[in-house]
Amino acid sequence: MKWVTSVRLIAILAVASTLAACGLGETAATSAAGAASEAQQARQAQATERQVQQQVEAAMQEDAAKRAAAEKQGE
Repeated sequence: MKWVTSVRLIAILAVASTLAACGLGETAATSAAGAASEAQQARQAQATERQVQQQVEAAMQEDAAKRAAAEKQGE
């Protein structure tokens, strides 16, 4: 009888360990996916920032050209 109880206990522990490992694996996979997503968002944010900066610089150059043209006409 003690042998059967020991076998059951070992089986229960094996199943519990396997399920715990699956949970840890899932958590690790979820964390890795979250980190990859955050990295992608950071790259997109940097690309957007560069585009906005280029648009601002282009607008400033256009404004400077218009001012220069207006000053030239005013002379």
